[in-house]
Amino acid sequence: MKVIVVGAGVVGTMHAWQAVERGHEVVHIEREAEARGASLRNFGQIWVSGRAGGEELDTALRARELWEGIGARVPGLGFRAIGSLTPVRNELELAVAEAAVARPDAAARGYKLLTADEARAVNPALRGAFEAALWCERDAAVEPRLAQLALREALLATGKYTFLPNREVRDVVGKNAVRDDRGETHTGDAVVLCTGAWLSGLVREVAGEIPVRRVRLQMMQTEPLGETLTTSVADADSFRYYPAYASEALDALQAAQPQDPTAAAHRMQLLMVQRLDGGLTIGDTHEYEHPFAFDTLEDPYEHLTRVVESFLGRPLPKIRRRWAGVYAQCVDTGRVVHRQRVRDGVWLVTGPGGRGMTCSPAIAEKTADELGW
Repeated sequence: MKVIVVGAGVVGTMHAWQAVERGHEVVHIEREAEARGASLRNFGQIWVSGRAGGEELDTALRARELWEGIGARVPGLGFRAIGSLTPVRNELELAVAEAAVARPDAAARGYKLLTADEARAVNPALRGAFEAALWCERDAAVEPRLAQLALREALLATGKYTFLPNREVRDVVGKNAVRDDRGETHTGDAVVLCTGAWLSGLVREVAGEIPVRRVRLQMMQTEPLGETLTTSVADADSFRYYPAYASEALDALQAAQPQDPTAAAHRMQLLMVQRLDGGLTIGDTHEYEHPFAFDTLEDPYEHLTRVVESFLGRPLPKIRRRWAGVYAQCVDTGRVVHRQRVRDGVWLVTGPGGRGMTCSPAIAEKTADELGW
């Protein structure tokens, strides 16, 4: 079988990986020299802790298993099974963490409530003031700026994979075929369009208006910290954002402890992970209203800096980079991904939202199973 994959972000790359793993030939087409979208502009977290119970959690756990296996074969991914800590500062936040630990799927996530001293034993860099922390053993990390490159190198080594950059697919022609902006037609036994946040043009032409929206975020990265941050770190605002933490305790927290005005205005929570070079990737914001701003705002960065410094008990290193990104998210946020047959032999896979880096291996596996690869 020959599979045409359009889009070289993490979702497209994992579809290419699944096809090659199953013995098929892949032609992988990317409109830029390298993918430049949300697949690079994220934390690189394999984030199990906050996922909604049911299909979303099952997908994340399967993806976590796949990431670990791929990481063992492709060291350039930088896979690390580091887990995460969410420090809490008061009884209201602690009650939400306790409710999470009482979930029936808590063991699958690796949830455990730690005292402040126990949390510092796990992550000694957390020298600031907090009362306790929610530990999630199943969380992990990869290097987002390196992952697609490392996967592609491994794919090229198989002899079954061809990468065609700087080609924009303009048309779906006939069955199982696409035409690029150089006028070349690429025909296979199946075509998968993994176009990320590019929802106009070709996508609108072949799929119409789909139940997927675009979301903009802001993030930043520091110079090396100078010590090891042994886990990913979140803050209690993540309880407000992620569906796993919905509970009466969360309702009480939101009623009695309003979110910081800057965090509320930008729909923020803290997520932080250390890169292999020692720098910290820190974010993020969420903007849903179109048209998006074209500039980055300083208030969210100042808020994140205050929160991080309060947990670390020390000033942040110099900020090296700031950036914005856009990803595609199903309007029904309970759906893991939008998967649609748009022509005979042609499928569109998009809209995983902030779950793309986490769930892409399992999303691609399900596509391959459904298409009978």
